[in-house]
Amino acid sequence: MKTLIIALVFGIGVSGFAQEITTAPNNPNMEKMTPEQRQEKQLARLTKELTLDAKQQEAVGKILAEKSAKAQEARAQRETRKSGGQKMTAEEREAFKTKMQAEKADTEAKMKAILSADQYKKWGETREENKDKMRDKIKERREERREEM
Repeated sequence: MKTLIIALVFGIGVSGFAQEITTAPNNPNMEKMTPEQRQEKQLARLTKELTLDAKQQEAVGKILAEKSAKAQEARAQRETRKSGGQKMTAEEREAFKTKMQAEKADTEAKMKAILSADQYKKWGETREENKDKMRDKIKERREERREEM
């Protein structure tokens, strides 16, 4: 009887450790989308929030496509650099930062030319809210990582 109980406890213990451990992605609700799908989704959201007309939709769509292409290019460069084990020098980081600021200013100027004053104001407010949300999420993730360690 003792042997049977020990074997049973051992069997349950081993099967408990044999369970497959799966790691959840950062956001399980986030679906994998192609850049084009993300662009279409963002355009639809902007159309709804800002009540864009057809002409504005077309122009904003072009801007989003440009931004998406530039982002993909930057991601590809970062991945090749990362796979090669290279890190950016201080000058390269500064040049990248300057380039990104120039692209942001360019996008803002284009959007200002396309949108009405009210739409542009609302667009800017939405961007600031999204930045705040992202900062909060980043803080939460950092805190979670610290707690795990």
